[in-house]
Amino acid sequence: MGAYLRSEPQLMTVAEVAEYLRISRASVYRLVRSRQVPVSNVGRQLRFRRDSLDRWLQGKEASNYRT
Repeated sequence: MGAYLRSEPQLMTVAEVAEYLRISRASVYRLVRSRQVPVSNVGRQLRFRRDSLDRWLQGKEASNYRT
């Protein structure tokens, strides 16, 4: 039971992702439309896994250091 109780949600909404990344909701939608960010559809709503976002961010960071 303890494994399911976490302080931060595993699935995040567009608003939560915008806050997490410190960008606007419109910017999140742009990233989704351009297929730059990992996203899942739950019904008609977009949901983002926090661990997937973290891996995506690490990949973006690593690509900035490549020469």
